[in-house]
Amino acid sequence: MSITTLPSPRPGISPDGVEAPADQDAPRRSLDSRPSVSDTVFRSVAFGSGAITVAIMLAVGVFLSIRASDALGVAGLSFLTEQEWSPESKTFGIASVLFGTITIALIAMCVAVPLALGTALLISEVAVGRMRATLVTLVDLMAAVPSVVFGLWGVFFLQANVIPVATWISTYFGWIPFFRVTDATGNALTEASAFTSSAFIAGIVVGLMVVPTQTSVMREAFSQAPVGEREAAFALGSTRWGMIRAVVLPFGRGGIIGGTMLGLGRALGETIAVYMIISPIFTINWEVLKTGTNSVSALIALRYGESSAFGLSALMAAGLVLFLITLVINFSASSIVARSRSGAESS
Repeated sequence: MSITTLPSPRPGISPDGVEAPADQDAPRRSLDSRPSVSDTVFRSVAFGSGAITVAIMLAVGVFLSIRASDALGVAGLSFLTEQEWSPESKTFGIASVLFGTITIALIAMCVAVPLALGTALLISEVAVGRMRATLVTLVDLMAAVPSVVFGLWGVFFLQANVIPVATWISTYFGWIPFFRVTDATGNALTEASAFTSSAFIAGIVVGLMVVPTQTSVMREAFSQAPVGEREAAFALGSTRWGMIRAVVLPFGRGGIIGGTMLGLGRALGETIAVYMIISPIFTINWEVLKTGTNSVSALIALRYGESSAFGLSALMAAGLVLFLITLVINFSASSIVARSRSGAESS
């Protein structure tokens, strides 16, 4: 039996020999959809909000630059290296207050990050049901406490209870330069008055202030870890801590970094609590447990009401430096988070 093979139809000719329309073999156009009114409104509002935010940030930077131009023109680069603050005599700089700002912020991070990380893991991985809801509410309420309340608590309660701890640290770890408390001749100090109003106490208060913010960011990142990977870790015989270490922490790395940097930005700019606790000085104090420190925000709050026009320009210059430092930290955090997205290593 022979099999007859029918010739394939030519382009534009149907199998039954009838000529097909000329545009039948043309590629189909992409499907276009008209955005709805709600999508258009949402897109416009989103772009407008972003543009307004950037415009406000630029306006703040331009305002500070203009107001600080007189002081920066007089001080020049010595504004960053001079420790004394005397704008009236044209001798002023932020070396000491900038050092105090960074010191207080670093101490705050040493206190806040472990507490925030542990609290976030407790809420997302250990606590269940009503206990979890209660902890979330308490953390959120802690974030709503005003700065002045933390400052009062630090002055009248925390300071008296931290002084013995600071004395113990200075006694047994005084061989580390940062933990040494000495007088002008280099002799060790042990009286309680030498440990009050220090960067150590201010850092602890500021650290407790930023814990709720960091905890919320980290908790949200940890709670989004994939359930399948959690169960797979348990199925392979992992303990709860092993699952957290292998799944939750790698997935939430972006949240950890973002929360830490967000808290650092808050710690650098904290004003009222630091202003109420510290004893302002205008020299670099390497001994963080010793009385006396300063910060840029506290300097502005302390001298704003009594400054002349040139003194206000100098304060604006100090604010401009703090503004730029905060921008650098935020942009650095954004780039780090972008390179370590949550879940990047757990997929």
